[in-house]
Amino acid sequence: MKELTVGTMVAVFEEMFGLALFWIMVLVAVAITAAYLYVLIRDRRLSMRKFLWAQLAMPLGAVAAVLFVQAVTHSDFGDIGGPVDVMVLLGVAVLGAIGIAILVYTAQSLARGVRDASRRAL
Repeated sequence: MKELTVGTMVAVFEEMFGLALFWIMVLVAVAITAAYLYVLIRDRRLSMRKFLWAQLAMPLGAVAAVLFVQAVTHSDFGDIGGPVDVMVLLGVAVLGAIGIAILVYTAQSLARGVRDASRRAL
């Protein structure tokens, strides 16, 4: 692997997670991102209360992402071989934390969005 291209990364992730699971995860990520953008455009502002709850969920998302990757790849923490493996796990944890924050904020906004909008109208 001399070059790091998008095609190479897709092939690696397909090999790691399996073809179906990888593309399901991609579709779910695209759907959540689209819903988040919809909420931001609809509300025209960030709700600090919803943002706080989203931030409080971040440690859970980080741990869940690492455990998910460990389960899917049939690895164990004893298989961590060096600094690169630790960096990859930290990257997975960061992405899991950010992902769960976006998911929690979006879910709150979609669930409570109608009520918040009616409250502003009063």
